[in-house]
Amino acid sequence: MSFLSCCKFESNHSFKDNNSFKESVADTSKAFNKNGNRFSFFIKSMSHKTGSSRHRRISEEVMKVGNAKVSARVFSYQELAAATNNFNDDCLVGEGGFGKVYKGRVQSSDQDVAIKQLDKNGRQGNREFLSEVLMLNLVQHQSLVKLIGYCIEDEHRMLVYEFLINGSLEDHLLDLPPGKEPLDWNTRMKIAVGAAKGLEYLHHVAKPSIIYRDFKASNILLDADFNPKLSDFGLAKLAPSGEQEFVSTRVMGTYGYCAPEYQRNCQLTTKSDVYGFGVVFLELITGRRVIDVKRPTEEQNLIYWAESLFKDKSHFTKMADPLLQENYPKKGLYQALAIAATCLQEEPDTRPFMSDVVSALQFLVKPKAEEQVDRISLKCSSRYVDSVIEGNASENQVI
Repeated sequence: MSFLSCCKFESNHSFKDNNSFKESVADTSKAFNKNGNRFSFFIKSMSHKTGSSRHRRISEEVMKVGNAKVSARVFSYQELAAATNNFNDDCLVGEGGFGKVYKGRVQSSDQDVAIKQLDKNGRQGNREFLSEVLMLNLVQHQSLVKLIGYCIEDEHRMLVYEFLINGSLEDHLLDLPPGKEPLDWNTRMKIAVGAAKGLEYLHHVAKPSIIYRDFKASNILLDADFNPKLSDFGLAKLAPSGEQEFVSTRVMGTYGYCAPEYQRNCQLTTKSDVYGFGVVFLELITGRRVIDVKRPTEEQNLIYWAESLFKDKSHFTKMADPLLQENYPKKGLYQALAIAATCLQEEPDTRPFMSDVVSALQFLVKPKAEEQVDRISLKCSSRYVDSVIEGNASENQVI
C-alpha cells in the first residue's frame, strides 16, 4: 500500500482570455462608485457582458456564497501603486505562478499590507480571484489571513492582506540558508496546531463548510510570534452538502500534496485537506520537502521514504529533522509521527477529522509534553499507524 499522491496544475484561463471581458472591466470599475462596495455587481457584470458560458458558470457558482456581498475595501490602482512606490522591486517580498507580492503602506490607514498583484498570464484566473475574495470575506478566524481589500481596475487584479512579518513557513523550514536559525520543536508544534485550527474552522465551523485544497508550507504565513495563518484561498471550494459525498472537480494544487482519491478520481472532500495537513506535518517533523529531487533516489519522495521507516519504532528518530539536534521529547516525536500517519491514510474514511487532529495536537504544545503525551489515546493512534504500515506493526512497535 502506498500513500503517495502526485498532483498537477492545470492551466487556468488568464485575464486576456476574453476580449469582451477586458472591455467590460473599465465600465465595472467606474460603477463601483455608484454601487458601493458590492462585489456582486462585478460578478453580474462579468456574467452579462462577456457572453462567455464559462464566465456565467463562474458567476453562478460564486453567487451561491452569501449572495456575493463583500465588505472588504475597494482600492484604486493609484492607491496601491503609491503604497508600493509604484511597485518598486525594493518592496517585492514574494513571487510565484500567480504573480508578485509586495509589501506596501496604505497612507489613509497608516497600515502595512501585503499586496498580491496577479499576473494576467499567470495560474490564477478570474475564477480563483473571485473565489479568494469571497471565501476570505465569509470567514474570520485568527488562523486565517485577513483580507483587507482588493482592486479591480482595467486589467489589474490585486488582493490586499494584512502583512505578516515572518513570511511563510517554507522560509523557516525548508532549504534553510547557512546560518539561519531553524525552528525549534515547540515552535513547530505551535505552528502545526494553529494551522490545524484554521482547517478545523473551515471544515466544522464555517457555514457553508469550505475545502481549502492547497495546504502547503508556502501558504502558511507567520506573524511576529510565529502564529500561523492560512493564506491563498484561490483554489478553495465549498464542501459537499446534504447527500452529496464529495465534490467532483478537476485536479489542481501542488505536486505531492494532493490526496490519492482526489488525484485518481477528482473526488474532493474535507478529508483531502486532512491528507494535505499530514504531508505538511511530516515536513515540519523531518525538515524535508515532500518532493526533493536533490536527495538520493530512495529519499526523493518524503511519503515513500517515511512509509518504510514507520514499520519499525527503532527508526522513528531517523525521521526527526537533524537541525533539531535531538532537542525534542522522544515520546512527543512518536506521537507526532502517529498523528501524521493517521492523516496520510490511503482511504479518506480512515483519516481523522480535523477536530480530532487538533485535539491530539494540543497535547504536544502543552508544558511537560514528555509526560503528558502518553495520556493521548494511544490505542487509537496505534490502530491508525498499523493501518498505514499494512498491519506489519504491533501496538508495541508504535508507542
